[in-house]
Amino acid sequence: MLTVADCGVADYDAALAMQTTMLAARIEGSVGDTLLMMEHPHVFTLGRGADERFIVANAKGVPIRRVSRGGEVTYHGPGQLIGYPILKLEGRDRDVTKYLRSLEAAMIDALAKIRIEAGRRDGMTGVWVGARKIASIGVGIRHWTTWHGFALNVSTDLRYFDSIVPCGIEGCRMTSVCEITNRAVSVREFAGVMRESFASTFSFSEIVSVGALPLKTKPQLTISDG
Repeated sequence: MLTVADCGVADYDAALAMQTTMLAARIEGSVGDTLLMMEHPHVFTLGRGADERFIVANAKGVPIRRVSRGGEVTYHGPGQLIGYPILKLEGRDRDVTKYLRSLEAAMIDALAKIRIEAGRRDGMTGVWVGARKIASIGVGIRHWTTWHGFALNVSTDLRYFDSIVPCGIEGCRMTSVCEITNRAVSVREFAGVMRESFASTFSFSEIVSVGALPLKTKPQLTISDG
C-alpha cells in the first residue's frame, strides 16, 4: 500500500523537517511507504558536495540551502511538482541505480499520459523532452529507506533557472509541461496523473490519499505495510 500525502505549498525547511521525521518513522516501521507531494516557494538547493559556482547569479535573492541529497544545484518554486518518496527498499530493490531509473520511468509514464514524449539521456539522471530537461532527481537513502526525490516542471517560471547551471550540466536548458503543450496545466492536475504512474511503476496495488501532514510535528500516521 502506498500513502500519498498532498501537502500543498510547503516551505522548504519545514518540508525537510517533515521528511526527516517520516524517514525515521519509516526506518523504525511505525509508518508505511509514503509519497509526499507538494510545491515549494522559491529556493535553490545544493546536493552533497555540490559546487556553489553553479549558482551564477541570484539577483532575486532566492534562498539557498545545502542538503544531504545527491546531485548538484537545482531550483524549486511555484508551478513545480515536488515528490518525496519515503520508501523502504527490500530484496532486489536494494539497488540505487534501479531506484533512480524507476523514478524516471514513473515521470516518463505520467508525461506520456498527457501526450508528452519524454525520455532519458545516456549517462545522466533526470527526464528530458528532446534537448530540454523537464524533471530533476536528487535522492538520499538511509538504511535502505529513501528520501528527497524528484522535481518536475509543470507551470514553472523557467527564468529562475537562468541563475544557475541546472544539475551542473553546462548548456542545460529547462522546459515545462505548459511550455510544451502550450496550455494551462495546474500542479494539482498533473499530481493526480503522477500519483497513478508512480504507484504503477513501483508496483503498489493500493493507494490511500491523505491531506497535508503536519510540517513541524511528528506525523500522527499509523500505516501498515501492504
